[in-house]
Amino acid sequence: MNSDFDLDEELKKLPHLPGVYIMHDEASDEIIYVGKAVDLHNRVRSYFRKIVGRGPQIDLMVRQIGRFEYIVTDTELEALVLENNLIKEHDPRYNTMLKDDKTYPFIKVTVGEMYPRILLCRSVKKDKAKYFGPYSSSYAVRETIDLLRRVFRLRSCNRQLPRDAGAERPCLYYHMKQCDAPCTGKVDPEAYRRQVDEALRFLGGNYEPVCKMLEEKMLQASERMDFEEAASWRDLLTSVRHITQKQKITSTDEEDKDIIALAVDGMEAVVQVFFVRGGKLLGRDHFFVRAGLEESRETILQSFLEQYYSGTLYIPRELMLETAVPDQEVLEQWLTQKKGQRVYIRVPKKGAKEKLVELAAQNAQLVLSRDRERIRREEGRTIGAVKEIRDLLGLDGVWRMEAYDISNISGYDSVGSMVVFEKGKPKRSDYRKFRIKTVTGPNDYASMEEVLSRRFARSLKEEEGSFACLPDLILMDGGKGQVGIAERVLEDLGLSIPVCGMVKDDRHRTRGLYYLGREVPIDTRSEGFKLITRIQDEAHRFAITYHQNLRSKGQVHSVLDDIPGIGPARRKALMKAYPSIDALREAPEEELAQVPSMNAAAAAAVVRYLRGEEEAETPMDKPGKE
Repeated sequence: MNSDFDLDEELKKLPHLPGVYIMHDEASDEIIYVGKAVDLHNRVRSYFRKIVGRGPQIDLMVRQIGRFEYIVTDTELEALVLENNLIKEHDPRYNTMLKDDKTYPFIKVTVGEMYPRILLCRSVKKDKAKYFGPYSSSYAVRETIDLLRRVFRLRSCNRQLPRDAGAERPCLYYHMKQCDAPCTGKVDPEAYRRQVDEALRFLGGNYEPVCKMLEEKMLQASERMDFEEAASWRDLLTSVRHITQKQKITSTDEEDKDIIALAVDGMEAVVQVFFVRGGKLLGRDHFFVRAGLEESRETILQSFLEQYYSGTLYIPRELMLETAVPDQEVLEQWLTQKKGQRVYIRVPKKGAKEKLVELAAQNAQLVLSRDRERIRREEGRTIGAVKEIRDLLGLDGVWRMEAYDISNISGYDSVGSMVVFEKGKPKRSDYRKFRIKTVTGPNDYASMEEVLSRRFARSLKEEEGSFACLPDLILMDGGKGQVGIAERVLEDLGLSIPVCGMVKDDRHRTRGLYYLGREVPIDTRSEGFKLITRIQDEAHRFAITYHQNLRSKGQVHSVLDDIPGIGPARRKALMKAYPSIDALREAPEEELAQVPSMNAAAAAAVVRYLRGEEEAETPMDKPGKE
């Protein structure tokens, strides 16, 4: 168990509220399981009881848990949708039963048409339609659409109106009194639009008039002793009440937003940030803030915004705050300038957006009241440690750090690893693996030069993705030699990035840092030193684990396997024709084309790849399961 995480104490703090819990691995801190709960207190505690017969898979997971965190929601439906979003984003290893691309139903009203339709759909598109949802039950959605057809007589067919008006007879829904048959061309568009507006008000939350009407019909049928009809109205009423349960975890505008709320207690404050990407809540982070003596909530929030967005790599299109800040217009201009396109700061006053801000504020208050001591320790281990490294090296700012390592057995099948830390925490989605292509034998310096050259050459070609994002500091596992290689690669590519090496003592333990041609002593008891050690260990672990997995799965194979268009038959023919990779690399393209099963296109691909003219998209350069 994580030494900074007191399990018994954290279990006591769990609230009796619905929400999502997130389990982290003890060794790597990666997310290994995401679950939802009606009662977080009871559900999470159940994992750590000594229960016999719950299954070896759960027992194995529990033994690996180093810590957990949770996000409180207002309803079980919100927890369900948030759980789905987080599983798709993080792909936890123990959520295998949820790895299908499950989607939730929406109600779609095609308001851009002359005679709008009401439909069930499972994806939101950027069209002129209005979407409501997502909802947890497709059955209830269908029942509600059926209800809206009965009450407002809206069509759901695919006829192109008014183009196809009068071309065919009205369908069965017209005779069942569930559609006014605008396909006949006899329905006034304005009168039909008024019915659509009533349906939209119902879907927007004003459903009391419809519920009241259904109750009246149910009672009238009961008084007539028509219990079958009464049961039908009752079932529709139940479906309406089920589907009108509000949720805020996914929105239909598909915009990127940061939802920011604050909790203050004296001179201590916590800022909670919810990250909404593509309309879905995909994560959150919280920050411990030391407030000034006379600072108001608005001033504290503004100071946080200025500091946070001066260092963050990504600025969303919209910031939603719980309260206005003093210099809101100036902040908007500054953020717009940094992003390169318009950024809006808004304080929602009603609707789902306001509820989402309230949810962030509720989580901030929970963190402040129950987790303040743990947050202080975590801040010291992460952001505080980064500041120590920054001050030690005399840098202006350090947000993103990258470290590299090489793994091989006597030079056999060398691989390289790249690990990324942001704000002192590992960013595993940006980790990358490299298979060494041009180096034979145990030459770590040459292998490192290849890895760095490939990584930073890609940064000059790509505009998006992890390779496009340059680090503020590069950490090399060695001293002067490794630093020199990195500096030479960066100079050849025209890049200026600080490079720092780790100087070892006689026992191969880091005793200091090598920076700008001199050794910088570092306190081995400091949080900065501990962070450097964690980064170094993570780079070793990532490289070694990758190498071990290749060997254990029998996947140690020739570099030829990574060339597009070279399958087992061509690989075997090339290995038979040439004694080594070096000989193959020097062979003329025309000669390669004459090898059995080869052709001109395959020969060209081999030449481009082995001579470094083409950086192939291989699994080794991509993140993935270890």
